[in-house]
Amino acid sequence: MAHYIILWNFTDEGLKSVRESPKRAGNFKGMAEKAGCKLIGTYYTMGLYDGVSVIEAPDDATVMKALLSFESQEGSSRTITLKAFTTEETADILRNLS
Repeated sequence: MAHYIILWNFTDEGLKSVRESPKRAGNFKGMAEKAGCKLIGTYYTMGLYDGVSVIEAPDDATVMKALLSFESQEGSSRTITLKAFTTEETADILRNLS
């Protein structure tokens, strides 16, 4: 499975109901699993982003489905998604450079 790092920030609506954020995190987990992803963890952060979620999924389309499902229903956050590679995956890529 591929790994994805999702950086997220609250929208204005998300901040208005910030106390509901742990419940929304649970909703995201459910939607991600329904779409075929596995949520590794969600972390609230200080700094440029309000939080980070890490998921595993079989492909990019599965991640997009999960994110669009959540964002279209909740409207509480905006995301930036990064595809991540393990050290082993990166070593394989580097071995095959021409």
